[in-house]
Amino acid sequence: MTRYLRAVLAVLVGVIAAVIMADPAQAHTSATVEPAVAGAQNATISFNAAAESTTAGITSLKIVLPQGLTAADLTYVDGPAGWAMRPDADGYVVSGPAVAVGRDVQHRVRAKQLPMTPTLVFKVLQTYTDGRIDRWIEIPSAANAQPEYPAPVVELAAPPGGFPSGGASTGPKPASTDHGAADAPAASTTSAPVDPSNAAGEDGGGSPLPWIVLAVVVLALVAGGAYVVNRRKRVTSS
Repeated sequence: MTRYLRAVLAVLVGVIAAVIMADPAQAHTSATVEPAVAGAQNATISFNAAAESTTAGITSLKIVLPQGLTAADLTYVDGPAGWAMRPDADGYVVSGPAVAVGRDVQHRVRAKQLPMTPTLVFKVLQTYTDGRIDRWIEIPSAANAQPEYPAPVVELAAPPGGFPSGGASTGPKPASTDHGAADAPAASTTSAPVDPSNAAGEDGGGSPLPWIVLAVVVLALVAGGAYVVNRRKRVTSS
């Protein structure tokens, strides 16, 4: 194998590693709704908060609800052992004994009725035992399609008959500056997470992954071509 081919293969390995690093376990927080239809009754909203700390466990999640939903409209379904839900000024907080370090937190609530809007945005404040807070509160937009701290966004299908004209706003309510037990002093707020990309198509931005995959394919073809040419040269010279 020639030095050229070895160099190409080394680059190929590096690009493959970049692909793996560029597409981690999707968004750091996510939300799903079932049924995902505007105005649906008794809809289940599921949240997943990924563990971002390697030294502390998650102790609470504060969920800032979008317009059209209040804590009074929700019933706590399930979550980590020993956790409970309490209303908050602009949403609710689920908290309890700290989960194990590195363990994600899932919980579910049931809504009496979903708002008649095409999009739901849930801002999430995720608190750890060491006081660290991950603030997933940024809303993807045309100006910032891939924010560093993306809030979970859920798209809802239109109800029978379509959305009413001049319907309610799709944006979230402004987050309260006082987050109670789910918050901590501003000095404990962490720096940006390692991977700022949003996932599941929620951010509407162009992901670099297709270009990386294309680069891998091109390099693989180059490496294969170089190998074939090298083999032919050896056969001709022998």
